[in-house]
Amino acid sequence: MKKKRIKIIIALVLFFIALIINFNNEWINNAIYIISYIIVGLEIVRKAMRNIRRGKIFDENFLMSIATIGAFVIGEFPEAVAVMLFYQIGELFQSYAVDKSRKSISSLMDIRPDFANVERNGKLEKVAPDDIKIGEIIIIKPGEKVPLDGYVIEGQSSLDTKALTGESLPRELTEGEEVLSGCINLNGVIKVEVTKEYGESTVSKILDLVENASSKKSKSEHFITKFARYYTPIVVVIAVILAILPPLIVKDATFSDWLYRALSFLVVSCPCALVISIPLSFFGGIGGASKMGILIKGSNYLEQLSNTEIVVFDKTGTLTQGVFEVQKVKAINISEEELLKVTAYSENYSNHPIALSVKKAYNKEIDEKQIIKTEELSGLGIVAKIGEQDILVGNEKLMNEKQIKFEKCNDIGTILYVAIEGKYVGYIVIADKIKDDSIKAIQKLKKNNIKQIIMLTGDRKNVGEEVSKKLGLDKVYTELLPDGKVEKVESLLKERSEKGKLVFVGDGINDAPVLAISDIGIAMGALGADSAIEAADVVLMTDEPSKIVSAINLSKKTMRIVKENIVFAIFVKTLVLILSAFGISTMWEAVFADVGVSCIAIINALRVLRVNYTR
Repeated sequence: MKKKRIKIIIALVLFFIALIINFNNEWINNAIYIISYIIVGLEIVRKAMRNIRRGKIFDENFLMSIATIGAFVIGEFPEAVAVMLFYQIGELFQSYAVDKSRKSISSLMDIRPDFANVERNGKLEKVAPDDIKIGEIIIIKPGEKVPLDGYVIEGQSSLDTKALTGESLPRELTEGEEVLSGCINLNGVIKVEVTKEYGESTVSKILDLVENASSKKSKSEHFITKFARYYTPIVVVIAVILAILPPLIVKDATFSDWLYRALSFLVVSCPCALVISIPLSFFGGIGGASKMGILIKGSNYLEQLSNTEIVVFDKTGTLTQGVFEVQKVKAINISEEELLKVTAYSENYSNHPIALSVKKAYNKEIDEKQIIKTEELSGLGIVAKIGEQDILVGNEKLMNEKQIKFEKCNDIGTILYVAIEGKYVGYIVIADKIKDDSIKAIQKLKKNNIKQIIMLTGDRKNVGEEVSKKLGLDKVYTELLPDGKVEKVESLLKERSEKGKLVFVGDGINDAPVLAISDIGIAMGALGADSAIEAADVVLMTDEPSKIVSAINLSKKTMRIVKENIVFAIFVKTLVLILSAFGISTMWEAVFADVGVSCIAIINALRVLRVNYTR
């Protein structure tokens, strides 16, 4: 890309030197034009010749080559160089950054385990995960990644499952429960019996999905290539007929005169307006999107957005804030402030997200001198002595085990029941909060006639269904691991129409495979994982789901402008070509008409920057 930019700059400088400075010597001017052409156009001519040898004759490279060489033959040196310059600049913008980020996705995924601690002959050995066999016992210490799938045979702990499910809340793990590779062990030491070899483990499958999903995505053909398939052979055949046939059948017609007409016809036929305005329209759209905080990685993705039929959302961090907060405090016989205080004091020494959310809600300094004792009961909660009071904070199991009568809460989220001196005093509901912008986004998508709006989540069924109900989604699929999300999206891809596109919106490491396999993958950029941002085709830098609607509206406007320019340019070109063929239009008039069409198309293309797409 750097070499291409340097070539274009040098060619532009030489072109303007020859165009502006009068050397009083036509040979010098023409020599500068030729040098500029060789720098910027030789690559295209070579491609055309190479494609001819391969049997691919009528492409845009052939069209550019024959038209510009024809311009040289009839003495239109500036036109020849300008056409090639415009074409190369358009191509440079078109190819820039498309799929650039997909090359290093797997290196950004920090879930590949480096080692496993395995028990062999009564000793603990550190070995590569792919050397472990089914049935062997591995030890996973706090802070280590789980290297292989298995089930716990000894110990208790909490697992950070973000890499697999995208959920912020750690999962409590006890003996007999399944553990999946790719998670991180947070606190206790656990012994795990391996049930799958590394190649079949969850983490291996995720990495494989990310590394290979990109190849499943089809790439849209460039418009000029498709257009040239039909346009170029027609133009070339007509030019050949113009050069050969009239001198043979028309009285007093000279071969040199009709050859000049044929070459003029070829020069006029070069679709400058399309070459300039189409990339400009797309990249004007991309520029307009960037002003709104939407990064679109290529014009092909901008084009595809206009055909969006199905929008699939991840939940945590995408439609919800991904941060657990106290949503409700219900106090009985004490004040809500006192209930928050005793809970915050009891949770003071814990770094669990639930404890942190309670301390954040309390939002006062904690006097640690009042905390006499705290004891964590795995899978139940906390027993504490704060001042002279015995406090219980935990789940239903803890209340039942301590034989405390309590009022059951049916709210969605994590419920902390609290008892003081053996008496139930209330509960606190902690849950992930739906983004205010998410509701607006779903409403706007429905107004845009999106056929299906769906949510995929690794969270529990009741939580997923509650969020879906509040947002008014069409469908929700819950308790999904990354491979489950991929299967659902692959199934949904079959439901779209031939031209319809599926958009997936996510933010986590676990979303990277789905982002890569979707027609258009959209990632949350401000808080999203690096791998999700790298795998995505569009990045929302402000983490606002409603920006998806802005991107779709921008895409539709861009495509309208592109189609307007195509119709206008082809109409005027056809008219001028007919006039040139009959000798009514001279070369200068043809060149002026061509430049005029290009200018109008450019002005029209710039409209994409001046429209409000938030509606």
